[in-house]
Amino acid sequence: MRIAIVDDLETERAQLKTRLARQLRLCGAEAQLLEFESGESFLAAEKEQRFTAAFLDIYMHGMSGMDAAKELRKTDADCLLVFTTTSTDHALEGFQVRALHLVKPFSEEELSALLAEMLARLPRPEPVLTVKVSGSDVRLCYRDIISAEHFAHRINIRPSALKTLITRQSFKVFTEPLKKDPRFFVC
Repeated sequence: MRIAIVDDLETERAQLKTRLARQLRLCGAEAQLLEFESGESFLAAEKEQRFTAAFLDIYMHGMSGMDAAKELRKTDADCLLVFTTTSTDHALEGFQVRALHLVKPFSEEELSALLAEMLARLPRPEPVLTVKVSGSDVRLCYRDIISAEHFAHRINIRPSALKTLITRQSFKVFTEPLKKDPRFFVC
């Protein structure tokens, strides 16, 4: 996860970075936190590699955080935007770019709640099961596994698109990771 902190005041960026790092550790989430002193430098970096989220101060010298958000939305509809500002005057404009708000000064509880909401909005990667078939590792997305049965020391896996795959391993070892997913029922 890549998170941008965009504020023209170095002390504000540093403080938010420290607080975000602490809250991310508490949630067990990892992120690369990058600081930018202007909307222009943030947008230039975003063209090189997309950000998962961006914390934008609205009132900055040069391009405002609101202008940076509008410019970003022309090319990136997925980046989670959070306006960090002392004013609530831009709520309607923030709604137009689908941004969350964090009004300064904010508490650790407010930051924690906002971070929990952000993490809930992020898409989760599809889990993958790796099995050995004919001496080669085959990676199967959980969503592609229709069924599996254990018979004569073999596990016959029926994926949605491929022919039946056969692997030799303990059925208990095979099903252990699948038990955590509600899509599977082990008989």
